[in-house]
Amino acid sequence: MTAPRIDIDTIRRLPKAVLHDHLDGGLRPTTLVELAETVGHTLPTTDPQALADWYYEAANSGDLVRYIATFEHTLAVMQTREGLLRTAEEYVLDLAEDGVVYGEVRYAPELNTQGGLTMSEVVETVQEGLAAGMAKAAAAGTPVRVGTLLCGMRMFDRVREAADLAVAFRDAGVVGFDIAGAEDGFPPADHLAAFEHLRGESVPFTIHAGEAHGLPSIHQSLQVCGAQRIGHGVRITEDIVDGKLGRLAGWVRDRRIALEMCPTSNLQTGAATSIAEHPITALRDLGFRVTLNTDNRLVSGTTMTREMSLLVEEAGWSVEDLRTVTVNAIKSAFIPFDERNALIEDVVLPGYAL
Repeated sequence: MTAPRIDIDTIRRLPKAVLHDHLDGGLRPTTLVELAETVGHTLPTTDPQALADWYYEAANSGDLVRYIATFEHTLAVMQTREGLLRTAEEYVLDLAEDGVVYGEVRYAPELNTQGGLTMSEVVETVQEGLAAGMAKAAAAGTPVRVGTLLCGMRMFDRVREAADLAVAFRDAGVVGFDIAGAEDGFPPADHLAAFEHLRGESVPFTIHAGEAHGLPSIHQSLQVCGAQRIGHGVRITEDIVDGKLGRLAGWVRDRRIALEMCPTSNLQTGAATSIAEHPITALRDLGFRVTLNTDNRLVSGTTMTREMSLLVEEAGWSVEDLRTVTVNAIKSAFIPFDERNALIEDVVLPGYAL
């Protein structure tokens, strides 16, 4: 018997968890317009809806230059204390409105220093904004916990500096680390010293891999650098033939290494061809620990509710499947075991008892 489809209002109410979401890719269009006016930055348009449409069209253009250029505008308004406080607070409130109960937000502090802030001041400011958002969300009856992943930009030379900040702020809201930026041509092992330092300090980390580059990127991230999760990882399917797992795919599945999959984003970057055929479904069926994520909510014109709805409508997912990826995400979150268990038992599972 085919499970009944669930409507979008029900999906919106379901508790969700997101592990892979970039702060500078998720601003509200209205906020972007208002902050751009404040700092004197010129946008493609000052109409919020037209700006949202511009972002979505650029992301779906198939033109990588256009896709990357979209971040020029968001970063331009995130160089001041005021801009960072507002975007961080609104980030949390937007997650709460979307039914997210646990989120990890990532950003690269080095990209927010053009206004004179130091990287450390950037982290302090973002944490202040996130805390304000969490307090407001809790007061409104929609509590959400948000942890921070600091990113190093893999094609630049400040990765170790960002890793040091992740260690320094480990007990002040930062829960882990990542490297972001151009994957192809910038292997993770270039920054092995940073990852060894993080391991020595017991700071967990994920690595963008298996999106723009294939199996070697995933292998190096796991077996050389020691990542605990993989950002995207869609190309792990290249190590699976007729349902038979190769050694790397088997390692990922059997050791419950979470794959931070972002269906809409993967379509836009060419890492997948359709929602219906996105690897997340096949990998789920093979027993991988897949998680569902938004990546860049403004750029991709998406939310967790939308990502879930697309999988329901186009890939035949059930409410049980949505519960599974939510539990998977929290199991692999970079917070203590007892806190993960409490979220699952007290919030997620009761929320899916429809």
